[in-house]
Amino acid sequence: MKKINQTDILKETILLMKMKQADELVQLKDQYHYTVESLKPINLIKNAFGIIATSPEIKGNILSNVLGMTTGYITKKVLLGSTHNPIKRILGTVLQFVITNIVTKKTEKLQDNDLENV
Repeated sequence: MKKINQTDILKETILLMKMKQADELVQLKDQYHYTVESLKPINLIKNAFGIIATSPEIKGNILSNVLGMTTGYITKKVLLGSTHNPIKRILGTVLQFVITNIVTKKTEKLQDNDLENV
């Protein structure tokens, strides 16, 4: 039987540690490249839109806001047309704002009621 030499054990341990160090270096480089890639502005924007697209609550809020703004704008155009009178334009903008808020709130309430019924 061969006698175990402490020097051989030490050399084997050093070799294992070097292999572990090389493996950890590869992992560190991979993580660095992944981090750099994920922090690019285009990827941040893609991730943000991905989150928005998958969240039903956010989609509902966007839908109700767009619906409210569209309704307010159409109401302003129908009632006032394209006037050059500054007072009518200001009143039209206030009317548009009020109608937008009303429609947005009503749409949110309808969506909340639909979610409760499901």
